[in-house]
Amino acid sequence: MPQVRIIAKNFMDMVASLPAMKLDKLYENAFICEAILRSLPPLAKKYVLQLLYTDVPVTASSLQEWVLADGASKHRVAIDRLIQLRVLTEILDRKKETTYRLNPMFQMNLREHIVNGGVLPREPMDANTTVRLPSLEDLDIYAAQQWECFLLHLINSAEAEATTKSISPVMMKVFQRGLLSQRDKEGPRLTESGFQFLLMDTNAQLWYIIREYISNSEDRGVDSADLISFLLELSFHVTGEAYNMNTLNDIQRTTVRDLADLGLIKLQQGRKDSWFIPTKLATNLSISLSDASSRKQGYIVVETNFRLYAYSTSKLHCEILRLFSRVEYQLPNLIVGSITKENLYKAFSNGITADQIVSFLQQNAHPRVADRVPSVPENVTDQIRLWELDLNRVEMTTAHFFDDFPSRDLFEAACDFAREYSSLLWEDSKKMRLIVKTEIYALMKDFLSHQK
Repeated sequence: MPQVRIIAKNFMDMVASLPAMKLDKLYENAFICEAILRSLPPLAKKYVLQLLYTDVPVTASSLQEWVLADGASKHRVAIDRLIQLRVLTEILDRKKETTYRLNPMFQMNLREHIVNGGVLPREPMDANTTVRLPSLEDLDIYAAQQWECFLLHLINSAEAEATTKSISPVMMKVFQRGLLSQRDKEGPRLTESGFQFLLMDTNAQLWYIIREYISNSEDRGVDSADLISFLLELSFHVTGEAYNMNTLNDIQRTTVRDLADLGLIKLQQGRKDSWFIPTKLATNLSISLSDASSRKQGYIVVETNFRLYAYSTSKLHCEILRLFSRVEYQLPNLIVGSITKENLYKAFSNGITADQIVSFLQQNAHPRVADRVPSVPENVTDQIRLWELDLNRVEMTTAHFFDDFPSRDLFEAACDFAREYSSLLWEDSKKMRLIVKTEIYALMKDFLSHQK
């Protein structure tokens, strides 16, 4: 069974993939320089800060002396990352010894930013101008609801269809890039990647969507470097504060409206002005994926008899559980189901793996069982993997059976003919019978008719 793995890259992977000229343009913004510094591995941060006020190249051997002998692998990772981002440039001097120095634009702007600080292109609006600003708790609830609504569209459930108008066409196109497929006269269906996407951690899902949103920005006439710059800039805004929409250009306004569909932004309208309010999802954009993936409170309890209890009021949670289990009934705050062989086979056929299901159950374990070792009973996890192995043990291939050969010479000639096409699946030389792949059935019949 083929597996399609979704790799959710963070912003710095997107930045590193930009052409050199666009990278240098990004570093003209001091806040982008700080965002880059935030994202770096600890050792890479140390190198940047130590080189910040060094205006001459530093030899590779000198730089390597800054770490202990057992830190060689981390040193290589740090240097490679800095070179990918063009924060560090390699120089080969006359002695043929490699030297490094900081990107001059990055160095100058980061120096100034650290010493003098910086002012964002927009400041929060006066509290007297804005009214009815949501609390941080309400903002978190809003962000979770928007994200759930967005994912329900992907599952194509009845709940999602009721709110189709709230999702912009641009964001729906993001789904078409690998997560959904559509044939003529049929509705959109989840691909293998789409099923796997639903079991990913929320932060990983967000990075994937943002990556795709940036990737197709050129098709919308938006420069990817400008879009990355604005998204990183959003991470420096204050969660829960209101910012005037009039401070944005047309492309930024469109981006803010698209991000509102994801729950990164909340839009509000006053009598004269309109404003946007960043949620935690927006202000965490410059944090690396591993840093952002802090443990969330789980909701699933799995018993040794394969019964599953999900303490949740979320329609999305119920739809996700249906991907690999049988949901038997749903109470206002409890979903009860069973992990069955039939439902798991359906999940496996959709491209979901046993490891992904086990990982999902472990990551979303209820606090009452999360601290147990293991949090999901071993007999359940072992059986899930065994059922996957059972499914993979037998490979179905369409074939044709031949017998009643008039002579052994003709039988052996037929076997040789099938072997030439790598299509001989089975032979019984005693009874002169063989099985070949369907692809050569017509050729085999033609061959036998000529031999007779």
